[in-house]
Amino acid sequence: MPFVRYLNLLSLVVWVGGLVFFAFVLAPTVFGVLPTHELAGNVVNRCLAILRWIGLCCGTLFAITAMIDTRVMEGAAHPFAARNLMIYLMVVLTLIGLFGLQSRMTALRSEMGIIDQLPTGDSRRIEFNRLHVWSTRLEGTVLVLGLAVLYLTSRRLS
Repeated sequence: MPFVRYLNLLSLVVWVGGLVFFAFVLAPTVFGVLPTHELAGNVVNRCLAILRWIGLCCGTLFAITAMIDTRVMEGAAHPFAARNLMIYLMVVLTLIGLFGLQSRMTALRSEMGIIDQLPTGDSRRIEFNRLHVWSTRLEGTVLVLGLAVLYLTSRRLS
């Protein structure tokens, strides 16, 4: 079923491509161009939330199309093959980022007001910075997993 495989690959490319664009283009540009960290943080926070929702949709589509492909294609990969397990992990990490880390960071930002006006030793700022490090690690892990899944998927299609 070429269309199912197309949707499978498209969902992965959209998700991974979005992560690459966000990490290497959008975030650095916004923080380099906008006049305050507050404005840049607002843009990045909103874009990251949208990207995570896109990731959840793409991950779901990938999982569904992988299961359809497994049922239809003789000798196709099992739903619990490595690439599918990695997608499931990517979805779980994205859920943690969206509903765990990002929601807590948003709450802290609203408590703090303008983060650059707080002393560096403020406990809220320290907590925000700690969560930011974890959020960056989480998205980096999702990106690396996505690249691995893309590699495994491309090998399977050849």
